[in-house]
Amino acid sequence: MHSQSTFNLYKSSFCKLVGLTLILGFLLRIVLLFNNQTIINYSALEWVEIYVLGTLNDLCFAIISYAFLWLFLIFFSNKKYDRPWSIIIPVVLFVLFIILQFFNTPLREFNKGLTQVICFILLWRLISFAIREYVPFVRVRWRQYSYYAIIFIYVTCIVLNAIAEYFFWNEFGVRYNFIAVDYLVYTSEVIGNIFESYPMVPIISGLLIVSFGITYLLLRHTGRSEFEKFTTSRNNAICSVLYLFVVAASAGLLNLTALAQHNNNRYANELQANGCVKFCQAFLSNELNYNDFYPTLPWKDAFMQIHKQYHSGIKNEQFIHSSQPELHKNIVLITIESMSGEYLKRFGNTENITPNLDKVMNEGLCFDNFYAVGNRTVRGLEAVTLCSPPSPGESIIKQKNNGGLFSTGKILKDKGYDVQFLYGGDSYFDNMKEFFEGNHYKVIDQKNFKQNEVTFKTVWGLCDEDLFNKAIKVFNEDDAHGKPFFGHIMTVSNHRPYMYPDGHIDIPSSRKCREGGVKYTDYAIGKFLEKASHEPWFKNTVFVITADHCASSSGSTDVPLDQYHIPAVIYAPGFVKPQQNRILISQIDLMPTVFGLLHFNYTSCFYGQDVLSKNYHPRAFAATYQDLGYWENSSLIVMSPVRRNVQYKILRHPFTEVTGNESKYVDKDLLKRAIGNYQTARYIGMYGSKENH
Repeated sequence: MHSQSTFNLYKSSFCKLVGLTLILGFLLRIVLLFNNQTIINYSALEWVEIYVLGTLNDLCFAIISYAFLWLFLIFFSNKKYDRPWSIIIPVVLFVLFIILQFFNTPLREFNKGLTQVICFILLWRLISFAIREYVPFVRVRWRQYSYYAIIFIYVTCIVLNAIAEYFFWNEFGVRYNFIAVDYLVYTSEVIGNIFESYPMVPIISGLLIVSFGITYLLLRHTGRSEFEKFTTSRNNAICSVLYLFVVAASAGLLNLTALAQHNNNRYANELQANGCVKFCQAFLSNELNYNDFYPTLPWKDAFMQIHKQYHSGIKNEQFIHSSQPELHKNIVLITIESMSGEYLKRFGNTENITPNLDKVMNEGLCFDNFYAVGNRTVRGLEAVTLCSPPSPGESIIKQKNNGGLFSTGKILKDKGYDVQFLYGGDSYFDNMKEFFEGNHYKVIDQKNFKQNEVTFKTVWGLCDEDLFNKAIKVFNEDDAHGKPFFGHIMTVSNHRPYMYPDGHIDIPSSRKCREGGVKYTDYAIGKFLEKASHEPWFKNTVFVITADHCASSSGSTDVPLDQYHIPAVIYAPGFVKPQQNRILISQIDLMPTVFGLLHFNYTSCFYGQDVLSKNYHPRAFAATYQDLGYWENSSLIVMSPVRRNVQYKILRHPFTEVTGNESKYVDKDLLKRAIGNYQTARYIGMYGSKENH
């Protein structure tokens, strides 16, 4: 019996939790079948897939999700209280706690809330280990009630997931997808919305009561004796190897059953799937299929909308032709991290934190009514590189198969330019390296900096001065080769924690002072332009300065346009005359406008337009992960899952436009243009324009 107690816990807890998952999964499918969202029209084979393959999917997921309890159980042992483990374990816990709590780690910068939760767990584990170490008689009871607690947590999560899946299906008619992943990004807003929409106090109370009752039924025969003896290390190892083998087999089966989820009947596909597995797949794929969730037109009509709006040819390509000779000037594009228009004096700021940008915007071609397409860095990079409307779900940059697209880099590479993306951080972040290298760019990031080129660094990368100094060296080398160059520079200093070298501006470096980050980045840009003015290539260079997105990234379900207003200027002394442009312009129009100034001839699949052309059609795009906004004149169409659309009035404030009240009616022609742009974007401006297409 010495080796049976822990093994019995392995076996009994595994069977109970897997059984509960299968029962609730079976019942959930029945409930979803009778939901108003569900259309019941299945063949005999589809019924088999729904319940046989569906049960198999639930089983495989349950096996994999048991891993947390398995890790908990394999550490049931008294050996950890003997030396050297009794010293090593608390020391490791203490060191990890100190690092996470008091040092500026990547995890803290990425998610401060999660860091605090981990710190709390580490502190609790440290204190509880000390109690068990020095008060041995509590160990058995501690072990017993810890086991009860973790089973209760498992049961609560299983029941909660079933309830959540029901509400998600009731709203969208599908299992979890990227919309559910999006909810993790905007946790506070989503939780607030849920509490406003549903009677959450009774629901949570009922959930806890039901979970407690199920836990009692599962554990009523599990007594103290099962926590007094332990299996041998050898048997523990054997059980672990067997479990890991079963986990691997389950993962393989999930991949196989996923192949059966591509029938023409979408409801049959969704019902047989496991919601948690779909969530993981959505998290990894980052996609939200437009045609499945948003308003659509017949494809012929959708392409016709684009044909009329952009004066495109028979294949929906634009033939850009200039009667003047092409000018192969160097181009330097600077996208500034989180630079809202509201920080500039030009747009009403009185703190004088952007003196250099204010000066440049007065001396160049300044776009006063310029709007970002999204609220993340990858959205801004996507906009100026692919010049297409934003995709639902995650940016193309973070999706698979994102190479060989029709891009800014492709046009310039074809015209003999050296094409480079310069970034002070690690370009593996947000998949930037793969995206840019797959689309004709040479990537230069912090790994390419020599030790003597680094003066200041945060978790996000090198300070902007170091980045711009490196850019000067790179452009000097490019110029020496006798070829024109294009350098796309992405800054990092105006990003939390807003840390930068001391003594360069009059605002001390501080983790809480965004204005300091803004002013330091402005200082670095001014210094860069001053240094560049002394280089031989300066007079033959067009500088394009804009932002990736605004400082704010609200998670509300509408699209607040004032949080998309960003600065943009084309600066080239002696070539571009100082002037103001107040026409509505989208971020995707910036590079086609630069190409127009240089009289480039090319066949374009861009949705971006030359805003200085007589054929320019003013409109702008503004999107979140889910909501796709299309703006013309004084109206904004917002399209959302599931095939919803709302029209808002646009109101003019002194320096920007804002989203007003919902309109009573939707302009059908405006809606058709919105649908045409978003529905066709992946086929014309992105994947349909691949070089191997």
